[in-house]
Amino acid sequence: MSLKSKIILLPLLTLSLIPSVQCNNNAEPEEKKWEIIWQDEFEGPLGQSPDSVNWMYDTWGNESGWGNNQLEYDTDRPENVSLDGAGNLAIVARKESYAGKGYTSARITTQGLRESTYGRFEARIKLPWGQGLWPAFWLLGSDFNTAGWPHCGEIDIMEYRGQEPSIIHGTLHGPGYSGGQGVGTSYLLSNARFDTDFHTFAVEWDLEGISWFVDDVLYQTLDSNDVNGDWVYDHPFFIILNLAVGGGYVGSPDADTVFPQTMLIDYVRVYQEVE
Repeated sequence: MSLKSKIILLPLLTLSLIPSVQCNNNAEPEEKKWEIIWQDEFEGPLGQSPDSVNWMYDTWGNESGWGNNQLEYDTDRPENVSLDGAGNLAIVARKESYAGKGYTSARITTQGLRESTYGRFEARIKLPWGQGLWPAFWLLGSDFNTAGWPHCGEIDIMEYRGQEPSIIHGTLHGPGYSGGQGVGTSYLLSNARFDTDFHTFAVEWDLEGISWFVDDVLYQTLDSNDVNGDWVYDHPFFIILNLAVGGGYVGSPDADTVFPQTMLIDYVRVYQEVE
C-alpha cells in the first residue's frame, strides 16, 4: 500500500518526558567525523520543482487530514513547493479553496529514493510564523507500508507550533509511546525567533541512541532505556519535509494568521560517520 493511501498519525501532543531546555551546557557532543553521503542544496531557477532524484510528493487532503485533522490539501504544484531561485526550497501554505479544502500546502519525502540507517540528518530552515502553522522536518521508518505506524518508528527532528516562534520540539514515536505519549523535549531559542532567520536542525543517530541539535547545540539524547516500548530505530528511515495548516497539535489559524506562509529550506544533508 502506498504512503498516499495510508493515514499517518502525527503526534497530537509532544509530551516532554525530559524537561524543556534552553541550552544544555553540561552535555557536550561527542567528537565525531562525518562525510556527506547525499545532499540537496536546492540550486536552480525560480519555480523549478524539487529534484525527483531525491524527492517525491505526498498529495492528499482527505477528511481526516493525515489523521491529525489538518486543514490543508498537499499538492505537487510549484505554487506550493518549488525553488525560490536563491538557493532555497520554498514550501508555501496558501489560503484558497482547493479540492474541498480551505488551504493548500505541500509535503515531500525521500521514500524509496533516499533511505538511510544511522548518520547525521541536517537541514537549515527558516520557519514561518502564525497561529495554526505546523512545519516539520522528520524521519519515518521505511517499513511503514508493512509494519504500519508507530511500529515503523518516527523521529521528529524539528516540529514547531507557529504560535510559539521561539520553541521547537524533538520527539520519538514508537510502539507504546506514540501520539500524546511521544518521548522528547523542547528547545527554547534565547532572545530570538525561528521565523526571523535560518537555523540548523539535526539529529545524530547510531546504534547507541539519537541526539538532537539546534545550531550545533546538543539539547537531548535518547536511547532504548528512555522509551516505554520497543526501540524501533535500527533500520532505514526516509525524510519528510512539510508545512501543515491546522490540526490537533497547533489548532486552526485565526484572524491574525497571514497567508501565504513559507517554510524556507536552504539545504538538506545526510552524513555517515567516518570510523
